[in-house]
Amino acid sequence: MIPNDIITGKNNGKSIPPDDLQAFISGYVNGSIDDATMTDLLKAIFYHGMTHEEIYALVNIMLHSGKQMNFDDIDEYVCDKHSIGGVGDKTSLVIAPLLASAGLYLPMMAGRSLGHTGGTLDKLETIPGFNADIPIIEFQQLVKSNGCGIMAQTSEICPADGKIYALRDVTGTVASVPLIVGSIMSKKIAEGIQGLVLDIKVGSGAFLPTLEKAAELAEMLKNVGEYFDVTTDLIYTNMDQPLGKFSGMWCEVQESIECLQGKGPEDTMAVCLKLASKLMIQSGKAKDEFDSNAILNELIEDGSAYEKFEEIVTAQGGDLSAADNKPVYTMDIFAERSGIIQSMDTTQIGWGLVDMGCGRKHKDDILDSTAGLECHRKIGDEVQAGEKLFTCFCNNKDKLKSGKEKIANAISVGAEPVELSLFYN
Repeated sequence: MIPNDIITGKNNGKSIPPDDLQAFISGYVNGSIDDATMTDLLKAIFYHGMTHEEIYALVNIMLHSGKQMNFDDIDEYVCDKHSIGGVGDKTSLVIAPLLASAGLYLPMMAGRSLGHTGGTLDKLETIPGFNADIPIIEFQQLVKSNGCGIMAQTSEICPADGKIYALRDVTGTVASVPLIVGSIMSKKIAEGIQGLVLDIKVGSGAFLPTLEKAAELAEMLKNVGEYFDVTTDLIYTNMDQPLGKFSGMWCEVQESIECLQGKGPEDTMAVCLKLASKLMIQSGKAKDEFDSNAILNELIEDGSAYEKFEEIVTAQGGDLSAADNKPVYTMDIFAERSGIIQSMDTTQIGWGLVDMGCGRKHKDDILDSTAGLECHRKIGDEVQAGEKLFTCFCNNKDKLKSGKEKIANAISVGAEPVELSLFYN
């Protein structure tokens, strides 16, 4: 296998034989192929795609580059949920403890910030002491004991994906269907799950902003799930504006807690319940969405869901009582004219949050646990000139100014009424 021949072939529209793809990826993992050469392959895949067979091979290579979990000794349903990017998307922090309190088991492997979107692990690590770097054997026991755990991808699990994932984030190759599928599904299959629900984001804040492109990704994810015997459901959700009231770091953990206590924003709760219902139905815990919502809302109302969140955090070393993530600086963004909010460039809002310390532009960037924004108004809301739209906050004045400028320029106000649906059929 000659790396440059593989890259040239892909740039000429040829498929990569499984053995050659295996050799190329193994070479990158062991260091015989450098970042620059792997970047060339990633860009070739980004521009020219992969066949179904290549994607199955890619998932299989990543899956077997490390260890896999096994929950065969658990009688209950083992499952997970994954969102495809998004700004303000804290649904994993709500769904994991909520479903665990319902008796499902969720060995959730979460990610860090990628491109303009925040990372579940980065948010959780704003909780003092929270540890997501757990060996597989310990993590499996943690899940069996608590019904749920949220871990980082360690060198034990899909190490090929781990190394490629970090490179994608800084080489402009994030929004590639084959690479997204390979990364997501190799890790999910490695969890040893029976079922999966995927939150497919569509809109101005999604990696794939059109329904047509999103559906292409979604169907490939579902095909891979079924190919590897994982029941996979799809929900298409709107990402034309940030989800919920808060977007950022610690502020999203706070909103997640409010959701688990029955005080969360309507849009966040609607998405969480819609996704959770798919797994409740898969598992046989509920017969339909109405039944699922009744069960899950009761678990929220009686305190079980939030108790499970505390249990999970404590089991992983976290101390919620010690969290003190108050930002030093805040800036408000005001409406420049009266009218109705027509649209938001949610990707630009995401990059504004990255500037403020919620994401990484380089591998070694240090995040700001206090950073984020509060969204006071949403698309379709009527506003008056001078009315507050957003409050931005973080611990660095210059970063705050840079982020605020991006976010302020991402809002369009006009005269036409606007209705926005949370879901796509």
